[in-house]
Formats: sequence, C-alpha cells, structure tokens
Amino acid sequence: MSERNPLSQPKTRRSWLPKVSLDSEAFGAFAEAAARFMGTGKFIVYMTVFVITWITLNVVGIYGFKWDKYPFILLNLFFSTQASYAAPLILLAQNRQEVRDKMSLDEDRRIAQQSRADMDFLAREIASIRMHLGELATRDFVRGELRSELRDLAERLERTAQDKDDQPRE
Repeated sequence: MSERNPLSQPKTRRSWLPKVSLDSEAFGAFAEAAARFMGTGKFIVYMTVFVITWITLNVVGIYGFKWDKYPFILLNLFFSTQASYAAPLILLAQNRQEVRDKMSLDEDRRIAQQSRADMDFLAREIASIRMHLGELATRDFVRGELRSELRDLAERLERTAQDKDDQPRE
C-alpha cells in the first residue's frame, strides 16, 4: 500500500481546466444588463436591421458581398450561438432577481411580524386603559359629589346656626 494516497483520505480531483476567477457580482450585473437589453424593443429593432442587412447583402450581392448564400447557414449559426449565450444569461438574471425577491419578502415578513407585535401591544395597552378608566372618576361624577358635599355642608351650617339661635342667651 502506498503512503501517497491513504484510503482514509478522500481523493482530490484534479481539473485539466485552468482556474478562472470571476467577480460573481460584476458578472451577475453584466448578465442582468444583457437580459434587460434583450427584452427591449431597441434590441428587436437592431436585430431586425441586422437580419435585413445580412439577407440583402447576401441576396443582392452589393460590391460582391455574398459570403452566406440562400439557406443562410452562417446567419443560423450566428443565431444559435447568440441563443446559447442568451439563455444562461437570462437564467442567471432571473436567479439573481429571485434572490432579491426572497430577501425583500423576508424583510417584508419581518416588518409585518414587528407591526403585528406592536399592534398587539397597543391593543393590550388600550384595553388596560379602558379597564382603568372604569375606576376613574369622571367630571360629572366629581361635580355631583361636590354638589352633594356642598349641600351637606350648607345643611350643617344651617343646623349650627339654628342651634346657636336656639341656645338661651345669658
């Protein structure tokens, strides 16, 4: 058994491809810009002008330009190549948008939970205030109590005055 590659260690894979490091954010931004551009009317107009020019030059042959004759195989190859690059770029842009949407949804959910907790707290506080308001004296109650006390005081004063009048004077 060789000591170079013990069986307890997993075998490392060696790639024959060169290691390429790309800034995923920059490439993602490029993919989104490309996908955004491909979804515009301007892109359709540019492609239409390109195809009309290509076909015109190859059918009419102005100045001897006839590099792609009638079935336009080179033009089809061009479109196939474009499609093979466009599809992954569009998918990458969609994936990035999906991640942003998920983050936004998570943030919205967090804010909704906080709002719900705040509303529950406020509802409990309002209920507590209402319960304590039942124990508080209202303005009308206080006025009624003061009037009653004033009447009682007036009656006592009258009795006291009558009692003084009723007492014999010396």
